[in-house]
Amino acid sequence: MRPRILLVEDEPGLVLTLTDRLEAEGYECASAADGLTGMRMALSGGYDLILLDWMLPGKAGIEVCREIRAEDRQTPILMLTARSQTIDKVVGLQLGADDYLTKPFEMAELVARVGALLRRAAPRETTTAAVTFGDVRVDLRSAEVTRGGQPVALSAREFQLLRYLIEHRGETVARERLLTDVWGYRESTLTRTVDVHMTWLRQKLEENPRYPRYLLTVRGLGYRFAG
Repeated sequence: MRPRILLVEDEPGLVLTLTDRLEAEGYECASAADGLTGMRMALSGGYDLILLDWMLPGKAGIEVCREIRAEDRQTPILMLTARSQTIDKVVGLQLGADDYLTKPFEMAELVARVGALLRRAAPRETTTAAVTFGDVRVDLRSAEVTRGGQPVALSAREFQLLRYLIEHRGETVARERLLTDVWGYRESTLTRTVDVHMTWLRQKLEENPRYPRYLLTVRGLGYRFAG
C-alpha cells in the first residue's frame, strides 16, 4: 500500500507541483486549501504524513498543528513556512511539528525529508514490548508513555528519539548519529535540534530535569539512556 500524504496548502500552483512530484515518487496525496478543512481531514485519520503550511485561511497552520497533536501524537507533521526566524521554527517544533522547511525550497529536499520522516515513523520489530524506568513506562508497540500511571503527551519526534535511545540502551549515541537516524538530516550544524528535544523529554520524564537519572548527557560525545 502506498503511503498517504495530506497536503494542507492554499497555493494552488504549489499544491499541483507537490502532488505531481510526490505521486511520481510513489505516494498517494490528498489536499485541503484551508486550515479548518485540513484539520478535519487530518483528524479523520488514514494519513501517514501531513505537509502543513504555516499561513492558511480559516485557521493558522500552527493552530492546526497544535490541535492535531492533541489528538494524534504519532503522524509526522512537516511544516512549510515562509518564516525563517529561529523562534518561529522553535515554536513550531514545541507545538508538535516534527520538521520544517522554509519556502522557497528545493523539491528534492522536500522529497528527502518526507522519506526520512516516514522511515522514522515506521514501526520497528522489538523483542521488548515495554520498558519501565523510575515511574515511567514506555510501550514501544503502542507508542504510549505514562508517568506515575498518567499519560504523557510526546510528539512523534520526541517518542522516536526516546525509542531510539532505549533501543541503544547503555550506548553513547552522538548527536550527529541521532540527526541521521532519527531526523534523517546530514547537517552537523543542526545538532542544537537534538539538544532541544532532549530538554523537552527530560522535562516530561525526569523527576529532576536539571539532574537527569536516565536521559544522560555524555559531555562532548552525545547522549545515553541509562534506564
